[in-house]
Amino acid sequence: MRHLFKPLQCIYFDRLRASLDHDGLQRRGDGFDINDRLAFRLYVICVKDGTLILVIIAPMPLFYSRDGDDGMSGLLGEERLPKYHLRMETLGTLDEASAALGLARSLCRASQSAPLLLEAQRDLYRMMAEVAAEPGNADRFQAIGAERVVWLEQMTDTLATTVNVPAEFIIPGDTPASAALSLARTVIRRAERRVAELFDKREITNPESLRYLNRLSSLCFALELLENQVAGRSTTQAKE
Repeated sequence: MRHLFKPLQCIYFDRLRASLDHDGLQRRGDGFDINDRLAFRLYVICVKDGTLILVIIAPMPLFYSRDGDDGMSGLLGEERLPKYHLRMETLGTLDEASAALGLARSLCRASQSAPLLLEAQRDLYRMMAEVAAEPGNADRFQAIGAERVVWLEQMTDTLATTVNVPAEFIIPGDTPASAALSLARTVIRRAERRVAELFDKREITNPESLRYLNRLSSLCFALELLENQVAGRSTTQAKE
């Protein structure tokens, strides 16, 4: 039994062939594609005389699809657009906004911050589906309604009762968490501008997405002040 388990400790090679010989055993790992979409890893363990002991076929994740190698990206439907198209740029900016919120969430110390940011990230995920939907599918994927805007307003108003709101402009960077929230706020405002342009061009029709992004940036500002306060740091004013 000692001989049977040692080869399983060998490093797995994705999409490569390897042959390892150890204590009279041989193991081979092969990766191969099925229709360029689904990949599997094949493991064969056998003794030297060729007697088969074990064959394992396990799924092997692919981190690329090759679909965008022509500079085009697909929508939720059959349509494909150039990657530089405004809709694609908007999707990328929403993705950036969620990533920035995730960074902030990982740094926040106030107990209120992480749950609020995670819920906002999930809303942005749903908003991305809205933006990615073809006009014929838009109603099916519409998920950001007035109630989500109201939720943001309520959360921001609650925070406003617990923090000192500066009367002047501020300089970000008093704590890692507040700096990350400020960065997230600016990315969200950029996403708002992209969504506004899509809305103006009538490529999307849900006005609540615009309102949501506007209120989300306000929530980030309130959380920025809260994080400074929890850390015992004063918020730096822009004017000396």
